[in-house]
Amino acid sequence: MTTHDIAVIPGDGIGHEVTPAALEVLQAAGRRHGHGFTFTEYDWSCERYLREGAMMPDDGLERLRRHDAIFLGAVGAPGVPDHVSLWGLLIPIRRAFRQYVNLRPVRLFEGIDSPVRGHIDLVVVRENTEGEYSEIGGRMNRGFPDEMAVQQSVFTRAGVTRVLDYAFDLAARRGGHLTSATKSNGIIHTLPFWDELVRERAAEHPGVRCDSEHIDALCAKLVLDPGRFDVIVGSNLFGDILSDLAAAVAGSIGIAPSANLNPERDFPSMFEPVHGSAPDIHGLGVANPIGAIWSAALMLDHLGLPAAADEIVAAIAAVLAKGDIRTPDLGGTSTTTDFTEAVLTHL
Repeated sequence: MTTHDIAVIPGDGIGHEVTPAALEVLQAAGRRHGHGFTFTEYDWSCERYLREGAMMPDDGLERLRRHDAIFLGAVGAPGVPDHVSLWGLLIPIRRAFRQYVNLRPVRLFEGIDSPVRGHIDLVVVRENTEGEYSEIGGRMNRGFPDEMAVQQSVFTRAGVTRVLDYAFDLAARRGGHLTSATKSNGIIHTLPFWDELVRERAAEHPGVRCDSEHIDALCAKLVLDPGRFDVIVGSNLFGDILSDLAAAVAGSIGIAPSANLNPERDFPSMFEPVHGSAPDIHGLGVANPIGAIWSAALMLDHLGLPAAADEIVAAIAAVLAKGDIRTPDLGGTSTTTDFTEAVLTHL
């Protein structure tokens, strides 16, 4: 049996509820294909920050580097500013391990009521390490009437090109259609540069139909006609917004998975549900585990087990299609454990 070494960071809030569910399903699917997992759990979280003044220890990245992959539950808690928790854990991991692709599949499963009409099966590819989420900038004249804040975006040829190539390759394997999110009519430097690189890479991928949409119009079209999209690629900020919007269009942000990928595999990749720590329902046992379970499937695919990954997604689909087990965010009364056990039974 092949064994994979996984770092596990449950994090905060419902991360402690959905992470065990995802790992249980991960183990069950892996066993069916002769693969096992060892888990090393780290208590890096807002609770640790309040206790010790840091989200993770100084050698945290070195510890993670030894693992085959990282599974993260959620980050964020009342009492700790979001920029502190995010920049203290999630973003350093993404950047140190060059996880420049944030992959977010979106699908409308049978049995889920969507607020919009139409077929939905798309993937958002988000640039994950630069763009609008840079560290360049600062504050001046704090507390005075002329107080100001400056935030610089960073778009590099290397950074944009590599995520575009990933998106074009993915589109070629799927429906052959790529949509680029831009705003080059209003943002004068970075987004025209993005558009230029999109045209360059499109010329290298003649088999993929490529179009560009301004981000505001794209959001509207994603609501009005989501079935027209296959692969959407965007900058760090645009990809972040679009993937959450698409998840809501597909029924609930609770079902949305994500993968932070280092495609070259020089460093471990990280997998996490999109939904966040949801402190309002933490401890009630009703958190939707689909986003975490689907993220575990993305991990399996990355580890070279696509058949096992497909079986997990098929099990999720089967349970939802049956319709009798669903968590409150999907209009049901089932618990996290109820849904997890139903997926395990199907597997």
